[in-house]
Amino acid sequence: MTLAKDYNSVMGRSAEIMKASLGLDFNDFESGSVAFDYEGLMEATGYTIEEIDKIQSRTGVGHTALLELRNITKLARKYAKPGYGARILVKDEAANASGSFKDRRAACAVAHAKKLGYKGVIAATSGNYGAAVASQAAMQGMKCIIVQECYDSKGIGQPEIVEKARKCEALGAEVIQLTVGPELFYEHLSVMEDSGYFNASLYSPFGIAGVETLGYEIAMDCRAKFGKDPEMVVCTQAGGGMVTGTARGLLKAGATGTEVVAASIDLTGLHMASDVQFNKKSCTTGHTGFGVPHATNPDTGDVPRSAARPLRYMDRYVTTTQGEVMYMTEMLANLEGIERGPAGNTALAAAFVLAQELPEDAILVVTETEYTGAGKHIQPQLDFARENGIEIVFGDPVDDVPGKNIVLPADPGLFKVKELDLNKMRKSLIKRSVPRAAGKLTEADIAFLVEDTRADEAFVKAALDELGVEY
Repeated sequence: MTLAKDYNSVMGRSAEIMKASLGLDFNDFESGSVAFDYEGLMEATGYTIEEIDKIQSRTGVGHTALLELRNITKLARKYAKPGYGARILVKDEAANASGSFKDRRAACAVAHAKKLGYKGVIAATSGNYGAAVASQAAMQGMKCIIVQECYDSKGIGQPEIVEKARKCEALGAEVIQLTVGPELFYEHLSVMEDSGYFNASLYSPFGIAGVETLGYEIAMDCRAKFGKDPEMVVCTQAGGGMVTGTARGLLKAGATGTEVVAASIDLTGLHMASDVQFNKKSCTTGHTGFGVPHATNPDTGDVPRSAARPLRYMDRYVTTTQGEVMYMTEMLANLEGIERGPAGNTALAAAFVLAQELPEDAILVVTETEYTGAGKHIQPQLDFARENGIEIVFGDPVDDVPGKNIVLPADPGLFKVKELDLNKMRKSLIKRSVPRAAGKLTEADIAFLVEDTRADEAFVKAALDELGVEY
């Protein structure tokens, strides 16, 4: 029998499609209410961190260099008070097979798909993950489809997104390009159903488990080089996988005292699904348009329950601006001889400020670099911004208005970060979680929300009281 392929019919079969495409039944971890067995879901991968390390090593993924940015550290110390300015280091994830940390996620997912006997893998992404999945599929002899949100309604795509499509195709993937809007999830589900391919989701436990090796390596590298764990690790925050996986890896290494800071570009005011505003942003990932929604409402992706749950792990969440990230990309190239980015440099731009809060003997690690290329370089991004009416100026980044201008710092001393209110975000997550409840919230629901928000029971109950929710 031919299945109906209209939007409502496909979306109505989403749970069934996702179950078939992962070889994993999420119902096994559900309570029927707000709570679910998160650690049980993570353990369902069936791999230890040592086994994942072996999987990644087979395709040239992981064990990347930990580079000390001596000149950028020296510059940060010029603006710090005496005795302050932590040593800034970065994990050079651009050395992975496709050029980003997302190879770690893809290696695990694709290897598992092959183990289960799937003929191919599919992923919905406009970012580096598509190239990572395509690369791993090529290495492991599997077919690959990438569904990419690429253009506005006029058929105009950002240079960075078009570059990523080119790379996916170069690595042998079939790329399905879509205009911005709600059709991405529908098309992904539809093609997944038709192809029978494995869903190499960014948000599956296989993807998050793959990132755990990054946090584990950071701890081990710092112990080998400096005889201690890093005081701070800064992660770019978008979908939440970097923060979640890195923090879990640090904990598995026993680095319980390391502060985990999430960093995003502040794109407040721009709607990511807006046709008009789609090309008004000049950084396509690592921004608040993804970072905040995925932190406060993680279960909205292409799996029933997301394994990326960053509020469980972040100690702080800070923002920077597009201009600061682009300036930092140039700074990294000019001062350190390393041309990378720009998305990976979101965390580095924040780290430049955060390092000034720490003493000189402290170690601050930025979790990633990413490859750069023709469309990903800052110059085509700035040119595209000008074409879209964005003003490019040197000045104070506090004057940055997303969608109207990009303010490059007139002096490195003007770099700043803004603190996001984690308690406000925690309340938002609780509010978004409540509709799952079957009647009153149970003790298990309360305990789950305590873990999911990294708060205490009193905080969760107070938030529920504000919402008028029974428990």
